[in-house]
Amino acid sequence: MEKSLTYQLLGQWLTGWCLSRALPLPEAYRSGFRVDVGYEQQKQRYVFPALHEDVRETALSLTQPWHYLKVCAPCGELERMLPAGWTIQPQGYLMTCFSTMKIRSVAAASTYAVQWHEDRATFLLELAATDGSVAASGRLVLVNDLAVFDRISTAPAHRRKGLATFVVGSLAEKALAKGITKNCLVATEEGRYLYASLGWELCSFYSSAVIVGM
Repeated sequence: MEKSLTYQLLGQWLTGWCLSRALPLPEAYRSGFRVDVGYEQQKQRYVFPALHEDVRETALSLTQPWHYLKVCAPCGELERMLPAGWTIQPQGYLMTCFSTMKIRSVAAASTYAVQWHEDRATFLLELAATDGSVAASGRLVLVNDLAVFDRISTAPAHRRKGLATFVVGSLAEKALAKGITKNCLVATEEGRYLYASLGWELCSFYSSAVIVGM
């Protein structure tokens, strides 16, 4: 069930996303936010909590490649609002878990070395395989009363072993140890089913569009 999204929640999540990636913090822009990302294929991103007219006005004002629009609405609705030149990306899902997460034990995880790295309110968890390579990892950023989960990934050779479940559960336990019970992330189509099985709920569709460069 889709839940209500607030400007404050979106801002906290976006702040955590920026801190996770060592980027400048978001700035208020019209009814949403702007982040000066600075990547070669992502110059800026404009993030809005809803499809207001200023989303279309922003799209019309941008003409250079590798600018992104991110809106908490279904892809089809965003696409109908955009002028020519914008390309819709795969559907994303902003999800929250404001109750106790269903943390499951994963037997396979015991064969990996658990490595924590901490930098102030940002935590990186890595599972190292016997050859020293990173089999799975994830980041947690604490933004006031919200735990932002980011970059949850598993290397192809180590998938289907429950490692992502272990990573999410371990990050949740870290947040709980810090007194944080509100959790938020943006999931892919595939990832949303994992998070739903752990007690996460859909807060909003999260759609993206970009001006693609040559």
